[in-house]
Amino acid sequence: MSGIEAKSDAIYELVEEGSAVEQLATGFTFTEGPIWHPTEQVLYFSDMPADIRRKVTLDGTVTEVRNPSFKCNGMTLDADLNLLVCEHVTSSLVRERPDGVRETLAFHYEGKYLNSPNDVTIRSDGTIYFSDPWYGRFPGFGIERERELGWQGVFMIPPGGGQDELQLVVGKDEYEMPNGLCFSPDESLLYVNDTPGAFIKVYDVNADGTLANGRMFFDGIGTGVIEEGIPDGMKVDERGNIWVTGPKGVWVISPEGEHLGTVVVPENTGNHAWGAPDWHTLFIPSSTSVYTIRTTVGPRREPYMR
Repeated sequence: MSGIEAKSDAIYELVEEGSAVEQLATGFTFTEGPIWHPTEQVLYFSDMPADIRRKVTLDGTVTEVRNPSFKCNGMTLDADLNLLVCEHVTSSLVRERPDGVRETLAFHYEGKYLNSPNDVTIRSDGTIYFSDPWYGRFPGFGIERERELGWQGVFMIPPGGGQDELQLVVGKDEYEMPNGLCFSPDESLLYVNDTPGAFIKVYDVNADGTLANGRMFFDGIGTGVIEEGIPDGMKVDERGNIWVTGPKGVWVISPEGEHLGTVVVPENTGNHAWGAPDWHTLFIPSSTSVYTIRTTVGPRREPYMR
């Protein structure tokens, strides 16, 4: 069973009633990190345990891009179409330029290696935010090794900055496993979820990019048990609704914190991203496959979405 499980008729303002989830490509290990490239017109995604990055076209043609990929996870593009990549094996956030130049943006804090950057998002002024749980130190999804920091945070890099400008923007003990993060359409709010905690918190974003007034936004996205479906990837649409992975697929939550419904996906879902020429196809990497569904709403417009 796949499609829309409605909790409110408001869900049908975002995706048409009767819309189907369709499989675009399959045969992978565990898919993650989707990002639609606006000029290449392809979806990049990572297959973490297989240590391969791939891309897929709208007709389902899959091409290998990078092997090995350092078991990369979350990816995004900046305004210049540089690819920002969270790497589990290297415990780094890196930037890959279109000419092939690779730059490490962040890999340590207070003299200790980061855990394993997981998800990344960019503010319109170029400020970068990323989460740092320790899934990349698990066997399979990374390389099993001891943690150094001993806590899991969310970090910020100011515009034009790098490792030397890295800032922790949440409390060291605020999250067990911070994961997905995304801005409201006007970038006044930043949402961050915690996977085992099964909740989303929201912060006010100060002019300098720091965060303030952290508060609970939504709790109870399942139980935090991986096999049941968990909060992981998260995006905001142009109306401010939050789309977050959870039990059965992708939960859609209004800006007021109402669960409007769920996009039901046949496999356990790790992340999602809008793409296609009109930005109204939601790509949903889920375990061994990549699925799609058409939506009537588009994403929060990010700088790379030209």
